Amino acid sequence: MRDDQLYFIAKPSGEFLALDEEESRHLLTVMRGRIGERVRLTDGRGTFYEAELVEASKRQAYVRILETHAVPPPPGRLHLAIAPTKHIDRFEWLLEKATELGVWRITPLLCQRSERTALRMDRLEKILIAALKQSFQAWMPQLHPLTPLAEVVRHAEEPIRAIAWCGEGPRQPLQTLLRPRTDTLILIGPEGDFSLEEVALAQTHGFAAVSLGASRLRTETAGMLAAAAYRLLVADEDSVARD
Repeated sequence: MRDDQLYFIAKPSGEFLALDEEESRHLLTVMRGRIGERVRLTDGRGTFYEAELVEASKRQAYVRILETHAVPPPPGRLHLAIAPTKHIDRFEWLLEKATELGVWRITPLLCQRSERTALRMDRLEKILIAALKQSFQAWMPQLHPLTPLAEVVRHAEEPIRAIAWCGEGPRQPLQTLLRPRTDTLILIGPEGDFSLEEVALAQTHGFAAVSLGASRLRTETAGMLAAAAYRLLVADEDSVARD
C-alpha cells in the first residue's frame, strides 16, 4: 500500500465500493493501480479505510473494504464564518488552508459590503476534498451555503463568539478570548469590513469584538490567522496533556 496517497469516498456503504470517476482516474491512470493493490480512503466524516482494488473498468475502480479506523472529533471545534473575496482564487486558497488547519465548519457570509454574492459550491467542495487528501485528515470541514450575516449570528450556538473588525470601538485581542476544548465561532468580514450596524447586531447576540493585530489584513489573511490561532491553542493544549 502506498502511504503517500489518500482517496476520497463519499457516503460509503457496504463492503464493496465504487470510487467516483475522478478518484478512479487518479488511482488507475495517474498512479497505475493494479488489481490486488491496497489503497487508503477517507470519507471526510471521521473514518479512514484500508481497501483492496478488486476490479477496474475504463472509468471506474472498485474496492473491497478490509479495515476501518475511526478518528474521534476534536473536543473543541472552530466555525469560521467569512465573507468570500471579490477574487475567488483568494477564497479558494483560504478554504484549502482552513482544511489543512482542521477548521470544523465554514460558512460563507453575505454582508452589507460583500462584493461577491454567488458561489459555485461544487467547485468549493472539490477544493476541500483535495486539501483533505493532501493533508491526510479524516475530518473535512462542513461547508455551508452563502448565508446572510444576520442569520448566522441569530442561530449561533458556540459558547465563544467573536467578530473581527477594524473599527474604532473597544476590541480585545483574539487570543485572549479563545479557550481550549471550547467550540468557537469567528466572523470575518468582506474587504470593506463589517458595517457598524452589523457589529452591533453581532454584539447583541453575544459576539465579542476582537482585533487580529495592528495591521489591516486582507479577508483571506484574517481568516487564515484566526484558524491558525485556534490550531495553535489546540496544539498547546495537546502538548500540555501529553506532558
